[in-house]
Amino acid sequence: MSAIFGIDFGTSNSALSVHMDGQVRLLDVDRENPISNSLKSILYFFKEEGLTESYVGYEGVKKYIENEADGRYMQSIKTFLPDTGFEKTSIYGKRYTLEELICIFFKVMKQRGQELINQEVSDLVLGRPVIFSEDKVRDKVAQERLVTAAELAGFKNICFQLEPIAAALAYENSLEAGKEQIVLVGDFGAGSSDFTIHKAGKKSGTRIQREQDILSVGGVYIGGDVFDSQIMREKVADYYGKNVQVKSIWSDNFFGLSPVVIRKLMQWHLIPQLRLPKTLDNIKELKVSAKFADKKLLGNLENLIHANYGYLLFQSIEKAKCELSDKEGSRVYFNDYDICIDELLSRDEFESMISEKVSAVNACIDSTLKEANLSSSDIDVVFLTGGSSYIPMIRELFEKKVGKDKIRSADAFTSVAYGLGLHGGLMG
Repeated sequence: MSAIFGIDFGTSNSALSVHMDGQVRLLDVDRENPISNSLKSILYFFKEEGLTESYVGYEGVKKYIENEADGRYMQSIKTFLPDTGFEKTSIYGKRYTLEELICIFFKVMKQRGQELINQEVSDLVLGRPVIFSEDKVRDKVAQERLVTAAELAGFKNICFQLEPIAAALAYENSLEAGKEQIVLVGDFGAGSSDFTIHKAGKKSGTRIQREQDILSVGGVYIGGDVFDSQIMREKVADYYGKNVQVKSIWSDNFFGLSPVVIRKLMQWHLIPQLRLPKTLDNIKELKVSAKFADKKLLGNLENLIHANYGYLLFQSIEKAKCELSDKEGSRVYFNDYDICIDELLSRDEFESMISEKVSAVNACIDSTLKEANLSSSDIDVVFLTGGSSYIPMIRELFEKKVGKDKIRSADAFTSVAYGLGLHGGLMG
């Protein structure tokens, strides 16, 4: 019988499901992943003996560490989808479009999935956030790029489903037959936070008929990566010269790192872009006139850029953030590459850092309720998925709106993929 794949291509993790013989199951496409059967969304290139090899998932992470951060390590590729300024990037002399890079992920997932079910698959349901970009042109470009990448990987029939709706389908699959609920789904990814209000219940019907059960959708371009960036800005970036100021030899004015450099420093996947000669020259110019202690900080920045250890640094930041989900305090600790960072981080500090972003998330939830012409008391269940859904300040938003007893959680890495597989069963 024909099979349909569902791919949740995430900023941090990706997952694959299959709808086959009337059943949906998740496929283990990364056996080295210690925490789930999702595929870590990283891509690593390394040249050895004249040949360039590419690796994905935890295999890529292991190779990157084994090669002491040499080579080209790429993460958060999904965030570039709406970036119309991204045309091609050069890796060991070969130019790659964004679609060709994403195709590598899709091709690996397709091949591994086909081996597991022993069958060729050409039909695909792809997940997408409610918004890639608030700019409609960029949003369209992002979806078209995903289509092209899937076609390059060998898929022929491709359709999309919104990620929070896929999560809603996964939730309603757990309901008893004949039971219907109004469900508010919050899908908190690394790049965005998406919401849907859905009439959930085990029902038969076509894709079009089931989509009539969707009462409203909403989304905001705020996710886990944004929260990590806030910690980087407030607790770590000082170690890399964020606040260094040098007096100009031409006037009484002071200058430091450009706002563009600081912005890219806060986003781990943009740090390699600081290798531009103009940027490196700016850092060297600052070092010449900087005080002795500040020279060391700018040297840290140069080392970060050249050694390309941004991934490992941000891992320590993410670890500290995750610990705050069930602790009142944690610490950002990183001791490698000639730098030692040991910064205490309290939950109160963290919540102060992200309060503005959380307020924007709250406003989006309210607007999603308003669009459905519902109040919070009309919601039977809140179904949360994604890593940031465990942040206490995020959960408190929903607890205050609907009550703690109405909140349900799901596997942060695979529930959307499972729902995409269920959607595949409605495509007939």
